[in-house]
Amino acid sequence: MGILDGYRVVDLSIAMAGPLAAMRLGDLGADVVKVEPVTGEWQRHAPAGGAGGNEVNASFLSLNRNKRSLAVNLKSEQGRALVHDLARTSDVFLQNYRPGVAERLGMDYASIREVNPAVVYVSISGYGEAGPYATRPGQDLLLQAMSGAMFSVGRDGDPPAPAGTYAIDAITAYSAFEGALAALLHRERTGEGQLVSVNMLDAAVAVQMQELSVFTVGGVPQRRGVEPHGHTYIRAPYGVFATKDAYLALAMPPLDVLGDALGLPALAAMETDVAGHTHRDEITAMVRDRLPERTTAEWLELFTARGIWAGQVNSYADLLADPQVRHNGSFVTYDHPTEGTVTTPGFPYTFSATPAEVRRGAPLTGEHTAEILGELGYDAGRVSALLDGEVVGGGRS
Repeated sequence: MGILDGYRVVDLSIAMAGPLAAMRLGDLGADVVKVEPVTGEWQRHAPAGGAGGNEVNASFLSLNRNKRSLAVNLKSEQGRALVHDLARTSDVFLQNYRPGVAERLGMDYASIREVNPAVVYVSISGYGEAGPYATRPGQDLLLQAMSGAMFSVGRDGDPPAPAGTYAIDAITAYSAFEGALAALLHRERTGEGQLVSVNMLDAAVAVQMQELSVFTVGGVPQRRGVEPHGHTYIRAPYGVFATKDAYLALAMPPLDVLGDALGLPALAAMETDVAGHTHRDEITAMVRDRLPERTTAEWLELFTARGIWAGQVNSYADLLADPQVRHNGSFVTYDHPTEGTVTTPGFPYTFSATPAEVRRGAPLTGEHTAEILGELGYDAGRVSALLDGEVVGGGRS
């Protein structure tokens, strides 16, 4: 039994940020009902990375486990009434529609609160509910670009560098997850529901609390150097370097210790906290030229013995084989009715008494429509009429 067992979440979201937030609630035991069109959420049909499945794409599988699917036509009056019936029995209602869409569909906070005053309503947007950018597309790369983060890595003169993950989608998802949990705690104490508004822009700003404070409080601008560097506000050496056989990540070691390890007296004589910034390019170049003399394993053994922070650079294949990843159980494997045995990233938290678990894989479109409607009191004849009228879809339980 999960820590959120007994709570119901209505998930009207698409893409990544909303579905990931809802999935995390499901991982903790909540009954998450994914409300999607009768043709299925668009990400079922647009596989990230080209990883199309038999019926369910890899990207959809990764974001929608521990959910049930209710396929319904929200453009119909009957469909909207059905979702309002569902909202009456729910604790959290989550959506990430474009501005104005929720209101047109009668799925906005005012409408849902009317049928369930105690609901925790989570609204996710790109830039906020109002303001000059409210109607802009809220897409991860666009928010990375706007956030200023792209000028914190790389070399001067190189193009701004995006992250290798959907970083803003992920931090927005966790902000929504955190907000939903906090609002549920408030409701437990007071009985009051409320609106929780989360936007990608503010999430992108908040996650840079250290970097932006260095700029706003310390007045230090972003300065990219001639040599590649992992972060403009962290002293050298900081980044990834080629070795004899692969690559190695090196994170801000004391320069005297590193200089001795590398046999570089000039480096060992430098003052770590000052020269690490003022001579960043020079230090990076010295380290870059020396590390190809030995293998990654040889350097790691040498650095570990001296307390120098260093680590291997993994591919995805390396990551899955990593002994710590295997020890942690960082991935979960389960059987899916159409995709066979699937392996996806697991849970980022553990609980001693109420562990997260995979109770079901990502649902097929409308797989649980009949089941959910039955729980709302709709008899078999009424469900059949809704299916025949294409108000809902699927119906498989």
